Amino acid sequence: MVDVISSVLCSSSESDSTFESDEMDFDELDCSDPLSGRCDLHRGLRIEISQHPHSMRKVANIVIGLQRLQKFRHAEKVSRSTEFTEHELLNIILESVVEERPGPDLCDSPVTYSKQDKELQCTVCDNLQKRLVHSEGDPYLLAVTLKGGNQSQSVRINLSTYASPSCNSTKGQPVCLGIAKSNLYLSCTESDSGSPHLSLEVKELKMIRGEDGLKRFLFLRSVKGGSVNTFESARFPGWFISTATEDDQPVEMCGEADTSRQRVFTLLP
Repeated sequence: MVDVISSVLCSSSESDSTFESDEMDFDELDCSDPLSGRCDLHRGLRIEISQHPHSMRKVANIVIGLQRLQKFRHAEKVSRSTEFTEHELLNIILESVVEERPGPDLCDSPVTYSKQDKELQCTVCDNLQKRLVHSEGDPYLLAVTLKGGNQSQSVRINLSTYASPSCNSTKGQPVCLGIAKSNLYLSCTESDSGSPHLSLEVKELKMIRGEDGLKRFLFLRSVKGGSVNTFESARFPGWFISTATEDDQPVEMCGEADTSRQRVFTLLP
């Protein structure tokens, strides 16, 4: 793979070339050397090699895309289809995309997070339909199964969004989670045992700076399917707000590999 990528990068000094696959037999598919100008692809496909410099991501996409196309040879022989369907081509493109992410040092320097106007008030329900409740004076939340008219015992959460002009996170939207009509916020700190610990703290939060110790109040909210939410600690990456399988247990943090706890939540109005 390294040799192929290096060859692509070196080819930028050569003149542009274009070749068609119209006269090639798909049953003779051979892309072992995709830069030689002899790549037996499916009829109707057109490949261009440009003299403009390619980034490593683009080169990897080209190579992976050619490899993906080879996987369809067996399916072609079975179905005897003469063309790829639009669905097949879309899958090839999506599966071959190599994401370009910023280096790990871009967000390591102290960052300032500004509170946005957008704020959501809701109740929170875990994947086992347990609601989050709070007893006055307790420095933690409990996950409890509420039935019938007891739903009103669910604590209402203010979800405040934050943004940073100097660091764009790819993991989710920075948010703070506070109890409505109070100055109590969820915070993730290091416990005596060294593991991240979730608790409630009294605090006035507006602007958060990376060097002022307030990053413990920030969580990265990731949403899938419009209703599935996870909350990852900004201070301790890879650790998520979670609930126990058992009823009436404190809400705590868990590592990404921990499958014994529930870390998927639904936000209800």
